[in-house]
Amino acid sequence: MSDTRLTFKEMCSKFDVTPRTLRYYEYIELLQPDREGRSRFFGPREVARMTLIMRGRRFGIKLEDIRQWLLIYENEGTQAQMQAFVEMADRQYGELEEQKLQLDQAMSELKTLRDETAAALTD
Repeated sequence: MSDTRLTFKEMCSKFDVTPRTLRYYEYIELLQPDREGRSRFFGPREVARMTLIMRGRRFGIKLEDIRQWLLIYENEGTQAQMQAFVEMADRQYGELEEQKLQLDQAMSELKTLRDETAAALTD
């Protein structure tokens, strides 16, 4: 893997996150950049972790679940992490399915109410 390190600003730009977000991820120990004085540098490990964090966030996975999942790799290895991911993905998929049903219902109700209101305007 490349030995290239990204500065704090480059990391924010690469992942399109605010400095506050990146500092928060560091604060909750999702990321552990190298420090040189007041500067932070993000190596390949942190870039890979950030990629996984952003992917998890895209699917609506909670940051604490992502943090625990990343710790599994460090403590138990790839196989255990992959098993944990399958379980986490199954759980999140179920939650997304439920949200989809609720959204479909809300959209249907809104359309019905909108159509009834539009019809009342023409009467």
